[in-house]
Amino acid sequence: MIPEYEVYALRYAEHRDRSIKENFISHDEHDSSPMPLDFYCWLIKSEHSVLMVDTGFNRELAKKRNRHYYTSPEILLKKLGVNAECIDKIIVTHMHYDHIGNLKAFPNASLYMQEKEMHYCTGRNMLHRYVRAPYDPENIANAVYRLHEGKVRYVGKREEILPGIETLHVGGHTDGLQIVTVNTARGKIVLASDAAHYWCHIDESMPFPIVMNIPDMLSAHGTIKKLVSGMMNIIPGHDPQVRTVFPRFENEENIVQLHLAPIGEIHAR
Repeated sequence: MIPEYEVYALRYAEHRDRSIKENFISHDEHDSSPMPLDFYCWLIKSEHSVLMVDTGFNRELAKKRNRHYYTSPEILLKKLGVNAECIDKIIVTHMHYDHIGNLKAFPNASLYMQEKEMHYCTGRNMLHRYVRAPYDPENIANAVYRLHEGKVRYVGKREEILPGIETLHVGGHTDGLQIVTVNTARGKIVLASDAAHYWCHIDESMPFPIVMNIPDMLSAHGTIKKLVSGMMNIIPGHDPQVRTVFPRFENEENIVQLHLAPIGEIHAR
């Protein structure tokens, strides 16, 4: 029998001053309506297993990137009864600064990632300033260090990490972007990470501006839709609506329970 997992979205930071035209390649140049962006990482938990999907970033990097910081992912984990130092598996969706910028808080974890992503962010692509802008050199160095410690596991295009938890390489946003599917009590859900920053990206098949390959990003939207029963089972990587669509954990505004039935509706942009 396939295990059912609890899945939590941990909102640790926010980009408050973001406008709608920053979130779409095709946009009205005159539309400066606010469209803030939340930063999440995710905890997958069962009676016998616990693992992270991405690690967020720390307060120092938040200041460097001018992001509003609420609290660290490891503090949010403690509210769920989880010690970051006890986690031994981290699925890395990709290596942008906001997804692997807090790696030192998880000293005993092995990274489960696409080899393409390591090549992408350490190879000739990084000769271009615009391409390397979403990466942080210290974060990349930390991941390479962990590789040399024997704590990196390169996974295939589609791979089972634990029964009921799979990764699937989709690319698009970066060369090695992967999504995660998780079996829960309400069915299979997809942690889309940056395959879709907001629900509207996937619903309208609209690409986000930071993208390596636009056709791959749009193909990923179609792939994700086929994996689950509906939009409520797709969890975008940065949409503030996640915190209103799903119930909070013990009224904690920065921890949302994705394995429980939705309590709200998704609103169009």
